[in-house]
Amino acid sequence: MASTLTLPTTTARVRPLADVRLWLVLAALVALYAPTVSWLWERWTMSVWHNAHGMLIPFVVAYFVRDELERYDGPVEEGSAWGFAWLVPALAMHVLDGAMHTQLLSAASMVVAAPGLSWLFLGPSRSRAILFPLLFLAFMLPIPLGVTERLHLALRHLTAGGVEHLVPMFGVPLFRDGLTLLSGESRLLVADACSGFSTLYAAMTVALLTAYFCPVAWRRVLVVVAAAPIAIGANILRVSLLVLLVRTYGNGVLETWMHEGSGILTFVLALPLIFWLGTPPQSVAKEPATQG
Repeated sequence: MASTLTLPTTTARVRPLADVRLWLVLAALVALYAPTVSWLWERWTMSVWHNAHGMLIPFVVAYFVRDELERYDGPVEEGSAWGFAWLVPALAMHVLDGAMHTQLLSAASMVVAAPGLSWLFLGPSRSRAILFPLLFLAFMLPIPLGVTERLHLALRHLTAGGVEHLVPMFGVPLFRDGLTLLSGESRLLVADACSGFSTLYAAMTVALLTAYFCPVAWRRVLVVVAAAPIAIGANILRVSLLVLLVRTYGNGVLETWMHEGSGILTFVLALPLIFWLGTPPQSVAKEPATQG
């Protein structure tokens, strides 16, 4: 009877100690990565053309990690030292970035560190259950233009070609000279900001997350495959709208809120459609036999 009474007491003592260690580690990491978080915030808030969706990713990840842990019904294990297999390389990346001053490498190290902390404090089983949401943090990272320069150029040509065919359907004559769209006295250059890369990045991010939680296998494939065409199509509509606005109000319209507002329009068009494609009807979603 005595041993039965002392076991909960021992457990009660160990758990607060683990919580204290966790908070101390988190406080140290917050101090360590504060400059990197500040840099990320500057990139996220630069404009809608520069990875603006990245600021939402940590909150989305936190929500789904909590949801997965609440639904978890497996064994509750102690933390594992295998977490250092993630944490040590992450800290090495951060130290290396201190010499290179890229900030991007340090930001990437935060993504690598997250599973390591989970393994250390939650144990292997629960960490595997939330591994996808944790690695999903990678989508908060801005992608340097130098890495995606060729993709930007390809997207710009796709957009210009699409606008060339779409705008005349509204009875407006349009001539295309490479990446420059001419309509009457107005001209619009399809620059990097008009390539739609930001919309494509956000669309693929949402598509992968939607596919992960979709219970129907064929819909998972559909939503991932359809994300890029939807994003490109939404951007073609946006640039077509800009061409019509420029023709009506002149090039000065590009200096107004309508320019960035049209960028938000692409997200409004693309993201709900992706959610819809990846969300099966309730009657189908509840059928265990149809789950992938």
